[in-house]
Amino acid sequence: MAFDHSKFLARFVEEAREHSSRISEGLLNLEKSPGDPEIINALFRSAHTIKGSSRMMKLSGVTELALKMEDVLDAVRGGRIKLTSTASDLLFRGVDALQGMLEKITGGDTAVEAPDTLCSELSRIASLLPEAPELSERPVSGETDTESEKSEGSVTEQPEHTTPVSMLPDSGTVERVSAISAAGKPRQADYLRVNAAKLDDMIRLMGEIVSEHGRYKRQITQLREIERGIGRYMRSVAAELSGIVKSDHADLEASGEQLQISLRHFVRGMYDASLLQDHLVSDLQETSLRMRMQPLSTVFEPLRRTVRDLAREHGKDVDFIVEGGDTELDRKIIDRIGDSLMHMIRNSLDHGLESNSVRAAAGKPIKGTISINAFYDSGCVAISISDDGKGLPIEKIREKAIAKRFFTPEVLAGMSRAEITDLIFMPGFSTSPIITDLSGRGVGMDVVKKSIVDELKGSIAIETREGSGTTFLLRLPLNLAVFPLFLVSTAGKVCAMPATALVEMLSIQKSDLIDIVNKRAIRLREQIIPVEDISVLLKLHRETVSKGDEVFIVILRNGEEKLGVIVDEIIGREEMVVKPLPYHLQNLRLISGVTIGEQDSIINVLHVPELFKISHEITEPGRRLSVAKENRMQSVLVVDDSVNTREIEKSILEAYGYHVDTAEDGEEGFIKTRETLYDLVITDVEMPRLDGFSFTERLRSDERYQNVPVIIVTSREKDEDKKRGITVGANAYIVKGAFDQSNLMETVRSLIG
Repeated sequence: MAFDHSKFLARFVEEAREHSSRISEGLLNLEKSPGDPEIINALFRSAHTIKGSSRMMKLSGVTELALKMEDVLDAVRGGRIKLTSTASDLLFRGVDALQGMLEKITGGDTAVEAPDTLCSELSRIASLLPEAPELSERPVSGETDTESEKSEGSVTEQPEHTTPVSMLPDSGTVERVSAISAAGKPRQADYLRVNAAKLDDMIRLMGEIVSEHGRYKRQITQLREIERGIGRYMRSVAAELSGIVKSDHADLEASGEQLQISLRHFVRGMYDASLLQDHLVSDLQETSLRMRMQPLSTVFEPLRRTVRDLAREHGKDVDFIVEGGDTELDRKIIDRIGDSLMHMIRNSLDHGLESNSVRAAAGKPIKGTISINAFYDSGCVAISISDDGKGLPIEKIREKAIAKRFFTPEVLAGMSRAEITDLIFMPGFSTSPIITDLSGRGVGMDVVKKSIVDELKGSIAIETREGSGTTFLLRLPLNLAVFPLFLVSTAGKVCAMPATALVEMLSIQKSDLIDIVNKRAIRLREQIIPVEDISVLLKLHRETVSKGDEVFIVILRNGEEKLGVIVDEIIGREEMVVKPLPYHLQNLRLISGVTIGEQDSIINVLHVPELFKISHEITEPGRRLSVAKENRMQSVLVVDDSVNTREIEKSILEAYGYHVDTAEDGEEGFIKTRETLYDLVITDVEMPRLDGFSFTERLRSDERYQNVPVIIVTSREKDEDKKRGITVGANAYIVKGAFDQSNLMETVRSLIG
């Protein structure tokens, strides 16, 4: 089926405007916080997103301008130039030009061209020579392409190098044309394109609520009549008691009974009205939220083209199956899961599926299968991404965790299979056999977890079978306006947990708790689940100890791992608005947000993954994520026959706090490794006496250097050279044409921190 660009054009314009606005806002923020890396990275990603999406939409003019802006931002990000006022002004002009081009596209002109003069000026700024005043430091080597261009169409785990699949919409759903205003320009109006049936439902509800409002006004009039009647009655009673007026007691009693009957009827009517109002408000909430719901086909369908292109690039035959595309989810969530889905699809194709020859040798069908499926599950939306590849290599993950010093071998030996697989979500973790300029830096799955779990309050579980394949199961709330929460109380405090993290709730007898090694547990349907008192995890002091024989347990999940937490009371499930923590409290480990309870009380929403970490730290004090590095300067050996290259690499590494030794060829480098155990070795290939491949191979024969990372930096860029690098034991392979400071440092940090 041909790719219908017109179907997705409105969504592209909308998202491109949003990213243009972010660039404009980010440039303004940089004037207050010059050099802020987070802002600069965000600017780069926005420009990269516009470029990639416009390329998919065949809008070459937008692509060209966005590429030039991306080049400037990449040079700033890599430290090759400073963001001077001249560069900022050019980028602001780029934003204005982009907005003008998007306006023309909205009007039907898809052949818009980029302004030549502006593009030339942006190119000049991005490629300034070392002596130019905008340059912050001399370049590390001749730049031919930006890192982002090298990564186009590749399978990479870096978040800034993914095509934003969330930019392509489905028709018949809510579409917003964002209002964007550049400095000094009037703000445009907002427009919505709404499914007619959803709008009809909203108007019907509005009519019912207006009608109910009129009924309330009539009831207020009745209540005022009762109020006046009570006033007359009380005055009569007061006069009778004071002896001023002699009244008939029977009449007073009858009047009082009549007032009581009227009040009782009124209260009953108000109660019935409140029930109806509850239904109307609930329907209004649901209908309002559905106005912003979109089918997941919006994000699923563009993945077909991505899988096709990547499969051809890697020489793999892939059958990509999409199911459940009509499952609807809040559009704001859809906008934010596109990159995560892209990461997992890329990883499945690149690292999960074997090559055709390997599959044939293993007796598998030559054509591999990747599937993505969405469905509703217990008030949430579940998305599964599966492949029939080789599965996650558990032992390789364990070995990589030891090599990167995340955990000691003793701690890893005590970890469950689920805990081992969850290590792939740690920053800098990758099981790729070698890092290249395109992939393997271990940037990606940690970003996926941060997006899905931390930001969207969802969950990720992994099922993997070595030799058979892997499935990632994402569970997401239906919307971001209100979250389904379960409220529990412990030690006199009420707290909340996302419904997406709950498996089930149960009450058991204390005698059913069992002791296993150094922790309590329960046996539930042939599973042994560890149990902790949530008040202990939260470090809450109990005034009294429960004397009953019954305990309430909430079973939580974090990936494949489960944990039971003992609570005093399970209050119930509520749909509630979750507010983010204020800036000065955002580093709290256990709290992901707050919500408002009865009598304006503040209820903390617990961050479930942290509960699991703390439970491990309590039961196994020796276990810690990211084991602290030795308090010493890490050492690096740079081996290259070019004096200039050695000095450039040495100056960069020393600027980042590493101790650096150099050698002019492999023979001298090998002699130095006999005398010193380095934390990292960087080597060229073409060298006299001993080349880089032979040098690396000789290093790997030394027991001391079997786990020391080796980076090959060379001008050789053929696949057979990279394969030889893998064979001799290199951990990373950087082509000098794609070499720059940020590229080198990302690789070094991913290997030794």
